[in-house]
Amino acid sequence: MHKEQPLSFENTEVAFRHSSNADLQRAYWLFKVINSNFLVKIGPPLTSLALKIGLPIQGLIKKTIFRQFCGGENIRECETAIQTLAKGGVGTILDYSIEGEDDEKVFDETRDEILRTIRRAAKDPSIPITVFKVTGVGRFALLQKMDERMPLTDAETEEWQRVADRVLAICEKAHDAGIPVMIDAEETWIQDTIDLLALNMMRRFNKQRPVVYNTYQLYRRDKLASLKQDGETAKTEQFILGAKLVRGAYMEKERNRAEDLGYPSPIQPDKIATDWDFNRSLDYCADNINTIAFVAGTHNEDSCRHLTEILTSKGIDAKHKHVYFAQLLGMSDNLSFNLADAGYNVAKYVPYGPIKAVMPYLFRRAQENTAISGQMSRELSLIVKEIKRRKV
Repeated sequence: MHKEQPLSFENTEVAFRHSSNADLQRAYWLFKVINSNFLVKIGPPLTSLALKIGLPIQGLIKKTIFRQFCGGENIRECETAIQTLAKGGVGTILDYSIEGEDDEKVFDETRDEILRTIRRAAKDPSIPITVFKVTGVGRFALLQKMDERMPLTDAETEEWQRVADRVLAICEKAHDAGIPVMIDAEETWIQDTIDLLALNMMRRFNKQRPVVYNTYQLYRRDKLASLKQDGETAKTEQFILGAKLVRGAYMEKERNRAEDLGYPSPIQPDKIATDWDFNRSLDYCADNINTIAFVAGTHNEDSCRHLTEILTSKGIDAKHKHVYFAQLLGMSDNLSFNLADAGYNVAKYVPYGPIKAVMPYLFRRAQENTAISGQMSRELSLIVKEIKRRKV
């Protein structure tokens, strides 16, 4: 039987147990490059240009940044990542990371791929949760028009019905397979429509157990209130609220748009306010553990520790089926593997898809990493620590 260890996020031996010396060296040089703001700024346009004009750089991308942050180009290629994570007690969230498409055929193909992830998860406890983005199965501009409550043309009404049908097919499959599915958050100017879709899916499928989860971006000023309002709705209407809690992924884009269009920024005034709302959301969900199932999607050590302390103080079992920690593949292994080693439910997002299609996701990861901690990111410092430990 697995012996639970005291929780320490400094334990690099546990964090990198799954990584060979070669893996660590590759990650070290990759994070060194990522820590150069200059390279991160010029990298995306240069890479996009190189791919567009057919320069043979896909092999290099696949061996470096793609290998660090993605499971593969298809589900079959993700098997190694799934098994490696499982050995460390960490689950996999298969994330088909296609975005920015505008084609009905692609939307149908994406729906079918999400259904495949659910089927794959149904036969493997190593894949406890699945995920999708509404913009993966519907046109962004249509969602924006819905959010703005503009009248739809007859063709747009039919198009919207197809979007709703794709979302329904995914959630229905998740329900029938007994596999939870999370709906990712997106930009504020399409989010109200996504929120309504998600709540309606919960009303339908979350009567007995949490199947559908919506995502709350706590870097938004209004999302703690939104979470509490949805929590009350769930109690009143007697369904289980599924909530994935994150800080957020579109901060610069949100601020720039608010400034350009002259409306108040929806983003918190500073990181302290975001951290406060995130931790209060953890408190709220833990206070309502019987009616809310939640995934704490965070790379923040203080928030992870805060949640472990809440669970302990409330006598909530570390393995309670309504509580999960989640991080991204290739990042914060010191959180994921040490939390799992201490007995908590943990899963990693494992993005996959064709290299060209996944590049926008990879660029966001690189840009996100430069903001972790100035000159020397936390990721890099932990890798250095483990390399030194192995040389002793």
